[in-house]
Amino acid sequence: MKVFIITASINELLNIALFRSQSKAFEQSKIIIIDEGDASIRRRNHELLSNVDANFYGPRERKEWFRQRFGSAYEKYLSAIPERCHAETSFGFLVAYEEKADVIIELNDDVFPVSNYDLVKSHLHNLLINEGVKVSSRCKWYNTIENLVLNGEFSQVFPRGHPYSPEVRLEDYTWEDNCGKCVLNMGLWTGHPDLDGLTILHYGGLNGKCNIKGKTLKREKVVVSKGTYFAVCSMNTAFLRKCIPAFYQLYMNVFGIDRFDDIWSGIFLKKIADHLGDSICLGKPLVYHDKRPRNIFKDLKSELEGMAINEVLWRIVDSLELNGKDYYTCYQELADDLERAT
Repeated sequence: MKVFIITASINELLNIALFRSQSKAFEQSKIIIIDEGDASIRRRNHELLSNVDANFYGPRERKEWFRQRFGSAYEKYLSAIPERCHAETSFGFLVAYEEKADVIIELNDDVFPVSNYDLVKSHLHNLLINEGVKVSSRCKWYNTIENLVLNGEFSQVFPRGHPYSPEVRLEDYTWEDNCGKCVLNMGLWTGHPDLDGLTILHYGGLNGKCNIKGKTLKREKVVVSKGTYFAVCSMNTAFLRKCIPAFYQLYMNVFGIDRFDDIWSGIFLKKIADHLGDSICLGKPLVYHDKRPRNIFKDLKSELEGMAINEVLWRIVDSLELNGKDYYTCYQELADDLERAT
């Protein structure tokens, strides 16, 4: 099984070194690091990741990668890769696809190992083993925070990207012992859950972090049924190679919008997977999310327009009829239909 670990970071990758020391399976994976080419950070990361199969791709390396493949026309293709934002992981996915990875794991630089959870083995287990429970929702969305035991009693906490429409927050779920293999698995978090700026501010987090903490999982694998969406957070997510053509991480910092690249790519992928008869799940592995302090008002400002679009976008996607037979053709079809619908 050929596993690639993809991370986009401008920081020291102590977490990658810790994951490697914890897991033989992680040590045997290939690491793709998307950075901005800072020489001092690279030197430190080379030290931390000595004897690791790791490749660094900053702006210069990405440019050369496209030049080697497309010659004088390379700039047209290079321009499809988002710049100076988390969505640069799209380039890592492209490398993994070309090098025929079987499984890709996307990992943020602020998540760390949790004992009893081997990151690679846990993701592979949820992807490839017929275990778990299935959830469906009359309101068409599942709240991923529902699968976490929190550190207190909080009233209806929802993750970043879950729509705000009241009818989408009813949490009217049906559970069944129906499980199977999946094409994407999203791991969850102890420490700071993935919350939007409005939620964090509501719970007193002026520095980007609030009092809500994840403690443990309720269920290790939850398969989300056809027609039910959830907020896909890419900080700890694994998926099969065949998904890559439909899992492009969109440009952000456009029209002042940020922090929706993984959310919207997750909605698109879920729609296509449902059409193709594939399943998507969430649960293990847990990681510890040691979120860095950040300006909550800046986050909220960059999320507001995205929140408004999010309320409408998922409904348009849900209403589309797809006819494609694979992830590539379905994504093309979805993009064309979205352009016509908007």
